[in-house]
Amino acid sequence: MNFYLFFSLFLLLFFSLHFLFYSRVIKKLLVSSKIKNIITTALVINYIFTILYIFGRYTDIINSSLYYLFSLSIGVAFVLLMYLIIHEILNLFHKSISTVDKSKREFIKKSGDGALVAMASSYLALGAYEGSKEPVVNIVELAQFDFSIVQISDLHIGGLIDREFVRESVKKINALNPDIVCITGDIIDTAVESIRDTILELTNIKAKYGIYFVLGNHEYFHNPDEVIAFLKKTNIILLLNESIQIDELKVNIVGTTDLIGYRMEILKPDIHKAFRSINPNYKSILLAHQPKFVEELGNYKPTLMLSGHTHGGQIWPFEYLTILQQPFVKGLHKLPHEGHIYINSGIGFWGPPMRLGSQAEIAYII
Repeated sequence: MNFYLFFSLFLLLFFSLHFLFYSRVIKKLLVSSKIKNIITTALVINYIFTILYIFGRYTDIINSSLYYLFSLSIGVAFVLLMYLIIHEILNLFHKSISTVDKSKREFIKKSGDGALVAMASSYLALGAYEGSKEPVVNIVELAQFDFSIVQISDLHIGGLIDREFVRESVKKINALNPDIVCITGDIIDTAVESIRDTILELTNIKAKYGIYFVLGNHEYFHNPDEVIAFLKKTNIILLLNESIQIDELKVNIVGTTDLIGYRMEILKPDIHKAFRSINPNYKSILLAHQPKFVEELGNYKPTLMLSGHTHGGQIWPFEYLTILQQPFVKGLHKLPHEGHIYINSGIGFWGPPMRLGSQAEIAYII
């Protein structure tokens, strides 16, 4: 039932956006009717693709090569939204020069429309190009530990993040020869049964002291009990409000479930339970999917907290919206108690296969 509600709201939202773009932009273009019809047709096709994108998440179409176009249509919709906002600002300017000669006003409008089309096209092309790049290895010099940590986050396996992508990512991780690997949530973006072999590629990660994983919000959307049952049969150590001690390294690895558990009323995060069995003489690394979890820390003082979720904003300027909901967007930050938090920009992506102003990353913390 939740899917049908979401799908209905999605249809309404994106229909409104596309209709507004038609009525406020296309109808007012100073071009021939033929060109307007071509642009309108392209707009209708993009709206249809956004619908197919949602179907692609929950049906077999997700394996189709067309899914790239369906995903990209969401990025096009983002561009339409920004185009519309700037267009309306320019429209106010045009109204303020209504006393200027008509031919001059038409020239100004055509110039503005041309510049907007050029900027929108460049934005879309650059975003798609950046989104197609392989994840980079970001070296984070923390100097708090005598061992190395690799962190990845937000794979979102399903659709465009396939088995080959995961296999290549594992090769990059293994080349770093890490002592510990931490995966901070959102490894899936579809039902587990359809991507079992792809998830199992992660079990080929070679980490001397283990692979540690915590749930992200997307695991809650795809039968979390099934996700948990599946992962418990692998060599990936799932931390559900619990900790494990690595005596050789004198460190506690602490992991909590995701904040969305409060809203869904299942697998709620419990910071007290997570820290209950730690060795107080060891340093602690806390894995929590959302950076917002810093608000849950209270008197607990992990040496390092690792999070993801934000994708580093993924597509500029959405990082400015992210900061309204999360205290940090990406990178290394100091916590009030002298510990640090590192927010991984994600190794995959969600929604459109685009990035702008953020890199897909593998964090190598030393």
